[in-house]
Amino acid sequence: MIVEDRIFPDCPIRNILARISDKWSLLVIYTLRNAGNTSMRFKELQRAIPDISQKMLTVTLRTLAEDGLVTRTVFPEVPPRVEYALTVRGQSLLPHIDALLDWAKENMEAILRDRRAAV
Repeated sequence: MIVEDRIFPDCPIRNILARISDKWSLLVIYTLRNAGNTSMRFKELQRAIPDISQKMLTVTLRTLAEDGLVTRTVFPEVPPRVEYALTVRGQSLLPHIDALLDWAKENMEAILRDRRAAV
């Protein structure tokens, strides 16, 4: 899935940022991070993110795997077992996610206060 921008259709940076900053991608990356150095099965991820639909989790994991942020390992068992884990590239994104979360925590009260004042 390529995200296209009408104003700058050939900008690869916008495309990459759009894919990793959508509603679910950051949450999936963060959830896989909290698994430590282990992988997670699909149902474990789904339980850890209860408001994501099965379809959106599937699409998000596929997109993250296409971008080399997540590995998908299929084990030849009956029924098949599939596990997901962060790649080195996915792990390299974590300090940036942490910085964004820190910023949100530091500014949360002021932002919520400004929102209430705007209403």
